[in-house]
Amino acid sequence: MNVMKGHGDSYLMSRQGKTDLLRILSFLEDIGGEIESSVELFAPNPYLRMTLHLIRGHLEAKTVTPTSLIGASQVPYATANRRLRQMTDDGLIEQRPRTKSGKSFSLHPSEKLLDQWMQLSGRVERLAETRFGGRKRAADSKDYYFGGSYMSAQSIPPLTVLPEPLKVAGGLRVLVHGDPTFMVMENLKRQFEQVIGTQIHQRAFSIDRLREEARRNADRKASRYDIIALDLPWVGEFADKGILMPLDEAMDIARLDPADFHTAGWQAAHWGGRPYGVPAQTTPELLFYRRDLFAEVGLEPPTTTDDLLYAASVLHDPQRGRHGVAWNAARGTALGHTVLMTMADFGQPVLNLPEIAGGFGTDHLADGNYHPTIDTENGLRAAEFLMELLKYSPPDILSMSWYERVRPYAAGSIAMAYGYTLLAPYFELDESSPACGQTGYLPHPAVPGAAQVAPVGGYVMGIPANLPPERVQAAVEALIVFTSPESQKLFVQNGSRTNPRYSVGSDPEVRRASPIFEAVDAMSWRDELQFWPRPPVPEICDIIQICGEEFHDMLRGFSTPPQALRRAQTRADALMRPPKT
Repeated sequence: MNVMKGHGDSYLMSRQGKTDLLRILSFLEDIGGEIESSVELFAPNPYLRMTLHLIRGHLEAKTVTPTSLIGASQVPYATANRRLRQMTDDGLIEQRPRTKSGKSFSLHPSEKLLDQWMQLSGRVERLAETRFGGRKRAADSKDYYFGGSYMSAQSIPPLTVLPEPLKVAGGLRVLVHGDPTFMVMENLKRQFEQVIGTQIHQRAFSIDRLREEARRNADRKASRYDIIALDLPWVGEFADKGILMPLDEAMDIARLDPADFHTAGWQAAHWGGRPYGVPAQTTPELLFYRRDLFAEVGLEPPTTTDDLLYAASVLHDPQRGRHGVAWNAARGTALGHTVLMTMADFGQPVLNLPEIAGGFGTDHLADGNYHPTIDTENGLRAAEFLMELLKYSPPDILSMSWYERVRPYAAGSIAMAYGYTLLAPYFELDESSPACGQTGYLPHPAVPGAAQVAPVGGYVMGIPANLPPERVQAAVEALIVFTSPESQKLFVQNGSRTNPRYSVGSDPEVRRASPIFEAVDAMSWRDELQFWPRPPVPEICDIIQICGEEFHDMLRGFSTPPQALRRAQTRADALMRPPKT
């Protein structure tokens, strides 16, 4: 499947070359061949040749058999067979049965061999840089925080195959959102099928259709999917309606290494103190801004809402085809998200959440003691801010949603744009984009007295409550693989700009892929990643829809800010407290 067909060919990392590991592997293959062919006394090293072949097969998801591995050794059959047995006995090679009889099997590098290979690759790269010069390493970064220098030195190894293939009739069935990260996963399907040992059937939908299909699936006697992805705000609804099973019923949660997930992303996957999903992508909404354009006019990056409006006014130049700022303003779901996040920029949660250090508390939402707080003084300030923002936005802003706000930014016609990190590949991986290499990343500017936050979005993956019991264990094992640090790093290497884990954000290869990861990690350490702006209560999707409709009428001039707030509050109250009959 071509991931971004119709959205620009520049997205795929796979079109821009091999990963660092394959690059180093190819270098060792080439240098070994040159040495062996240049001096007659040098003979092929079967251990090295077989290791290179085995690692390449693993990285490229190609089946390696004993016959092919022996052939790669370039030594006589008997010699190669002995070396193969020795590598297997030493725990460097794992065998996986290919048939029920077990007479035919494939070969895979063990975790021990992959660890050793990662260490060797790092040493080879450092030696090459030391002797011949090269790019500046991540350790030279000017930013430092406690533990950062240690974490940045840890390189995550490639995925290893499961010791036993998953036994699940018809293959593994997965329901996901049709965004760039999950499409990268689809592109890597062959490699993941090799890892888990069974076919993967993935269906992808737009955000609204995904929710509809997940709810429809819950009404079936038996789930059509082994794993489903859900937007973070849906967690409460999916838990409350029994769409997902609590993960602590299906597995040992410690196997996920919860402490490695960004705190906000992991907490957002809980309802009533229990986890219902595993973060598959943590993608905060940030302010993207053109550093070069700001430098041209002597502007500092905006930290307050007033700073943002001023910068937008200075950079707004429609006659030259440039507009100040783009944001989600399409009617319904898109604008509704903007409303909730803008209210947060003014210190106003959409529900009566208790104020705590660093933001607002969401731990007791499952108790049901909450009500909407839209028609407030801070809500009015947020509405008036959006009316001001409209002045410096492109003329089609009221039809812009997730992708539409980032495309013109990538094309150079927008100076600033609110956007999720998962959309950054539109300009980061397109060298023809004026924003490529010129984009800065900030949390939302806020009013003085309110904390700057980067509202956390993204998806978690969970197990349907109506999944047949005989399929649950396979779903658990696949879920662990898909959300592992090794998988998350692989997604990044193939173009994703989302990451739910600290360890992945600290990986030196990941850091080199994009400045986003270092920026988001720093925001997480500063406690700026927050999910309370879109609290995951069962009614949140309807509240978002209400706000997206009433505020759209306001932006079109059909109502005033006070009227829009009052109507949204009235509709939300009726939703929360329906009239008794």
